[in-house]
Amino acid sequence: MNGTDRGPSRHDSHRTVTLPEWESYGVPLLRAPREFVTELHRRHLPQPGTTVVAVLSAENRVVASASFGVRPQFDDGWDHRNALLGHLRRVTPHDLKRSRPSRTAVLLRCREGGPDWTEQDGAWMWALRAAAELHGLRCGPYLTLTPAGWQSLGDGRRGRNPHSGSWELGPVHTVTELPPRLPRGVPAAAAEPPLPQQPAVAPVTSLSAIRALEGVHDGRSVRRTAAR
Repeated sequence: MNGTDRGPSRHDSHRTVTLPEWESYGVPLLRAPREFVTELHRRHLPQPGTTVVAVLSAENRVVASASFGVRPQFDDGWDHRNALLGHLRRVTPHDLKRSRPSRTAVLLRCREGGPDWTEQDGAWMWALRAAAELHGLRCGPYLTLTPAGWQSLGDGRRGRNPHSGSWELGPVHTVTELPPRLPRGVPAAAAEPPLPQQPAVAPVTSLSAIRALEGVHDGRSVRRTAAR
């Protein structure tokens, strides 16, 4: 109650959801699933084994999201629910005080294998419903990202791109792209590196002056040689 985890109960022995059960829940449809998956992929670049949980506003805009990996030994819906709930609590406040949910939790799982429903998908579906309820959110769609593309399980909508290997095509960010950290109290203008100095430009001299200088130089050389 009130989002408090009191551990498994005798009613939680079957912590998975079959695809017909999922379809019977009446999960709300995404308004534009292709754009939604593309936006999440651009934000998180998920690799196989990555889970992305997102929160949609009442206007179907992404207001919070988090991506994380799960250890292979954690394959139960209870473990998945705890992971989802922990990340939801980090990225967005709960809506438990509302009389009815206004925001929606959506899950995207990037994995290998075929696009069809698997037992692990059922465990994650159970986890999504449980975590959304404990955080005061409405349970939204469950999507997968496989080598065949993306798919919203339960409503049949799918596409080829992005897919589970699209992360390799994403931009690579390095720490050198970050702005330098300024000491406290130093204005930004003072911390900017000085501009490189341009080499001095020689003044323009007439041809007659150059010849006159060459004559003086040659005369001095001859006199010094004669003195020796």
